[in-house]
Amino acid sequence: MAESKNAGTTAGRESKPVARGRGRTFTDEERAAMREYARERRINQSDPAEGEREVLAKIAEMPESDRAIAERLHALVKATAPHLTSRTWYGMPAYAQDGAVLLFFQSAQKFKSRYATLGFSDKAKLDEGGMWPTTYALQQFGPREAARVEELLRRALG
Repeated sequence: MAESKNAGTTAGRESKPVARGRGRTFTDEERAAMREYARERRINQSDPAEGEREVLAKIAEMPESDRAIAERLHALVKATAPHLTSRTWYGMPAYAQDGAVLLFFQSAQKFKSRYATLGFSDKAKLDEGGMWPTTYALQQFGPREAARVEELLRRALG
């Protein structure tokens, strides 16, 4: 199978972003997320204190509405599952178990969405038959939402 002429780096010349679909390239937000991921790989994510600092810094950068949700979510995760490690994942606050991201919070601002998102990775034990949700829209984080997130987190942990 022949490789694309634009794949990889050729003789010191970097390739252009890979096109997807009909000539569409990655958005600025997607490229920024990839740069964040590369930066995260270089820092010591195994140091719990460093991961916690990174998560709190990302939360502090968020617009007020998302920051309020992220702060409450962070407190809930720490209270419900203190053994999870705080870290960033593609520039988003995330919580890992045994080094693997279990859940993450995506600010609405991240990809210019109308709502923030709480997502669970495939490591989460949320299976229900042949199909189940793994991401949830969050526009507020009151007692009802907190109770639902706590329930999901406990299920995700098994």
